Parts: sequence; C-alpha cells; structure tokens
Amino acid sequence: MKIKEIIVVEGRSDTVAIKRAVDADTIETNGSAIGEAVLKRIELAYERRGVIILTDPDYPGTRIRRIVSERVPGSKHAFIPKEKARKNNRTLGVEHASDEAIRQALEEVRSIGKVNYQSAISISDLIKAGLLSGAGAKKKREALGERLAIGYANGKQLKKRLDAFEITVEEFTQALKDIEVMEESRT
Repeated sequence: MKIKEIIVVEGRSDTVAIKRAVDADTIETNGSAIGEAVLKRIELAYERRGVIILTDPDYPGTRIRRIVSERVPGSKHAFIPKEKARKNNRTLGVEHASDEAIRQALEEVRSIGKVNYQSAISISDLIKAGLLSGAGAKKKREALGERLAIGYANGKQLKKRLDAFEITVEEFTQALKDIEVMEESRT
C-alpha cells in the first residue's frame, strides 16, 4: 500500500512501524515539544503532498495532533484505537500496533471539515446514547471513536470531534446500532 501524503508521527519507532506496514514517508515530531523547524517542514509537506497525522492514542499524542492541526488546517487524520496500540497491556503507541491496524487506520483517514460546522447531533443525543455519563460511558465513547474512525474523545470533546469530522446523524445512529449489536453478541 503506497501512501501519497507524508505521515506525521511522534518518533523513530513510529516511523519504523509505518514503513513496515506501508510504503510511506514520515515526519517525526520528536515528542510533544514540537519545534518551529518541524512545524515548517510539516507545512511544506502539506503544500507539496498533503499530510496525515497518526499519533499515539494518549494525551501527548492528542496534544501533538492539536498543535499540528492548528498550524496546518486541512491535515488529514488517522487513528489507531487504544486496544490495537498496546503492548503487554502497559505501553501504548503507534509503534506497538500491528501492520494490519496501521493499514486500517490509514484506509479510514478523515479530514476535519469546516470550522463552523454544526452537526444535527446534540448534547442531548449524546446523553440519551449514554456517551457522557454513567456506567460504561467511557467504553462506549471508545467504541464510537473506533467505529467512526475519529479516535477516542472524552465527554467534553466528543461533540467537538463529531462536528470537526462532520459526522452525520445517520453515521452516528448506525455506529451506535453496531456497538449495541457487538455488546449483545458478547453477552
């Protein structure tokens, strides 16, 4: 699988994992203290070939994603779910994901839409769906983020993430149905 865009990753181990899974070029941020020189390289990459941000599914990875997105609006986003990026149930990162998980994340790339997009999905809908509070809300948000390929978002950020990726009511409703079916099949 050849990727045209340059993939923004956190470090050298992530680059090794990406190159093991696909034919692609990367830019490493070298952690969450992204320097000006790296941001300028990412801007140039975006202008020339486009960029896909693929960071670890943790707080530092989310911070890097936000910094790059703010600097380079129009960047594409790929997400690897936490359970597919774990090693020995302890360490978490792109470098621990299987080749298949990396390829799947890159096949499900999303672009952030218009800044002022307001979806028809309301906070009330999120509450009714059990995504903001109560037993199992976090697990349900994780499953929703994976199903919609938008990554995990906490309760405060979920509405923003749904709006940013312009998730439709139909996509949201179908994802919730799929999650319910998966939960029922486990019991």
